[in-house]
Amino acid sequence: MLHLSLVTALWAFSFSLIGVYLAGQVDSWFAAMSRVFIATLIFLPFIKVGQVPLQTALRLMLIGAIQIGVMYGFYYHSFLFLSVPEVLLFTVMTPVYIALINDFLNKRFQAHHILVALIATLGAITIRYEQINEKFWVGLCLVQGANLCFALGQVLYKRLIQHSSISQHSSFGFFFIGALIVSGAGFMLFGDSNKLPTTTKQWGILLYLGLVASGLGYFLWNKGATLVSVGTLAAMNNVLVPAGILVNLVIWNRETSLEKLAIGSVIIFFALYLDRYFEAKHSKTQTFENE
Repeated sequence: MLHLSLVTALWAFSFSLIGVYLAGQVDSWFAAMSRVFIATLIFLPFIKVGQVPLQTALRLMLIGAIQIGVMYGFYYHSFLFLSVPEVLLFTVMTPVYIALINDFLNKRFQAHHILVALIATLGAITIRYEQINEKFWVGLCLVQGANLCFALGQVLYKRLIQHSSISQHSSFGFFFIGALIVSGAGFMLFGDSNKLPTTTKQWGILLYLGLVASGLGYFLWNKGATLVSVGTLAAMNNVLVPAGILVNLVIWNRETSLEKLAIGSVIIFFALYLDRYFEAKHSKTQTFENE
């Protein structure tokens, strides 16, 4: 839980930084590629090839390609059609996807995961429901594509690590290598070399996003995902929404309803509490049955 909370604080700034300083000014594929490239450089020295089975390394690369590589392709382009608050609003479906994907892979249905995810989604919608612009459908599809990739990556990583004895810090470089392959190919095929960063501020933001938001952020987030229940992981994805809007409000003075922010945040944290309750109840039931 601590890992996820720390990353939430880090990522709260990313939405506004991308929406205010990069979207429409710096090529989306270049922004994604440079961010992943910097993160890859951080973890390359820690890779211990001999200690990571080839099959595990390939799976990590595939997860990274999906969770970051493909996701960034959708995510960065969504800012061309939506405002920062709209992007935040449309990310609220991520918890539902996490619960559904996990239950699908387990070939079973756990109603409380869906319930927790839907309550967290309700909280996020409460915070930022507003009129959408004429580019709604394109933006919505792009964000939902990003949500699906991010959700699938989290679930697959959690399952891989829980059934493996590998050291996460010495193998996470493979995760970013997979993401770099996809984002690099995206830039070469679809990127615009005439829209590269032109100011020190833009380069500084890309450096921050690569070093902190991606490099440190994704490692701590995915590690945190292996330490909590699926329901908590789903709900924590939506804690990003009030955090992102709060940063947008305080630093960039974007108008929002403080009342809605407060109510929505309470609903999201109630979802976290509810998940803990269900997990504790489920644990006691299993203990009773085994006695």
